[in-house]
Amino acid sequence: MVRIIAWNIARRKDAWRYLLDSDADIALVQEAVPPPAHIASKFDVDPAPWRTAGAGLNRPWRAAVVRLSTRVGVQWIEPKPIADAHPRELAVSRPGTLAAAILMPPSGQAFVVASMYAPWEKPHGTTGSGWIYADASVHRLISDLSALVGQETRHRILAAGDLNILHGYGEGGSDYWSCRYATAFSRMRALGFSFVGPQAPAGRHPEPWPDELPRESNNVPTYHTSHQTPTTATRQLDFVFASNGLADHVRVTALNEPEHWGPSDHCRIVIDVA
Repeated sequence: MVRIIAWNIARRKDAWRYLLDSDADIALVQEAVPPPAHIASKFDVDPAPWRTAGAGLNRPWRAAVVRLSTRVGVQWIEPKPIADAHPRELAVSRPGTLAAAILMPPSGQAFVVASMYAPWEKPHGTTGSGWIYADASVHRLISDLSALVGQETRHRILAAGDLNILHGYGEGGSDYWSCRYATAFSRMRALGFSFVGPQAPAGRHPEPWPDELPRESNNVPTYHTSHQTPTTATRQLDFVFASNGLADHVRVTALNEPEHWGPSDHCRIVIDVA
């Protein structure tokens, strides 16, 4: 079995200690700053710059694939900006939002993992709108991820991270945003991916139940705002997808109990691949 942690560490340096003390083999991190110098040698990290692209934005952090144990072999896949990528290279729309690697487990077949982060965006100035949205970033990630899909049914890919969208509903019950978000999940299905969690009971439900969340939902909170705590978190922003042929071998759990949450505003997601 390979154990993977998916986690938006929200630029918290102390989160690296949590990863070091875990029993995981691989971490798929987002909004990651470099590990502290005194423990940096204990991690194997893909060699991309610690920056997420964006003109006029200071974002010295990125998505990364991190090896935490020597039980699993890792071959990182170098991302290239679209303008610089050659055919058969991994072209990424916004460098820093997607990191990928091939994992070689101690037994069984190799598979690809991808760490995904969908930054917030704002409408063009001519709209006069105060919206923020992330579904456009998610669709860019899906387009980038498509480069790793080379056949209809036999690819073996696990992709996880903070997408900053909602599953099965829109903010405040909005049908408009629910439909926009649903296109991301349907597009992943079209590529041959299953949404594998986390979903209840593999994680606690929000309590009290928020009015905007449909009663039939199995979503589990993975993020809390600055006005909330892990105890009062309500929204799931972190999701895991696996190729259809791999999905039956994947178990996903949200460590969203307050005592297990950790230093980030996102909880850790544990992914076991048999």
